Amino acid sequence: MKRTKKEELIRDHQPEMIRERLSRGPQRQNISDAVLGGIDGCITTFAVVSGSVGAGFPSSVAVILGFANLFADGFSMAISNYESGKAEQEYFESIKQSEERHIEEVPEGEREEIRQIFKAKGFKGELLEIIVDTITADKRIWLEIMLMEEHGIGKTTRNPSISACVTFLSFIAVGAIPLLPYIVSSLQVSQQFSMSAFLAGTMFFLIGMLKSLALAKPVFLSGVRTLLTGGAAAALAYFTAYYLREIFNISVG
Repeated sequence: MKRTKKEELIRDHQPEMIRERLSRGPQRQNISDAVLGGIDGCITTFAVVSGSVGAGFPSSVAVILGFANLFADGFSMAISNYESGKAEQEYFESIKQSEERHIEEVPEGEREEIRQIFKAKGFKGELLEIIVDTITADKRIWLEIMLMEEHGIGKTTRNPSISACVTFLSFIAVGAIPLLPYIVSSLQVSQQFSMSAFLAGTMFFLIGMLKSLALAKPVFLSGVRTLLTGGAAAALAYFTAYYLREIFNISVG
């Protein structure tokens, strides 16, 4: 018989299940990197396609500019994500070292910080002192509490290299899809653009849906929201190129 959600929830909160889950520790997630890379890759290439069509350029220009931007922007975004993750990691390490030094040099001051933290949570009297003594008896736990409560830093931080790779691969994989119709030379420009728009819209919607599934959010609404975001960026690129062509009276062909 299939378990209900409540039964699964009860089972997952049995003592042995809780013990097993906590022993694994928090798991690093790269969902945001994949979603960000996929959406930005699709927007980037379809915006190039839309801009090329709006400017009246031939299909070959859309393909060349599209793939050039795909790899250049994908690499740039991956490097930016790497540097961001590296800076976050270095900040975490500097704060950790600072707190370790404080515990060694001014332990009573750090004990008082623990006391104030848990006093603010409603603990007092003998129970408060027991909590302070228990936490400060283990420097590893003491440090973790200080990092989390004073600085808002959890146990896990992003791995800069993994974040960069996930971003780059999702950027390339999703971003290449709107360019596929332009590789088929037998299609007319209008057909290529229509197919590209359909594929880009599908990818925007699917990315939004997958994101919501991973985060347990409303699926359809998230898909529509992502679709509208991508569509707005493409429309902006199209009309910007179109009006600039008209303003400067550029003739293509």
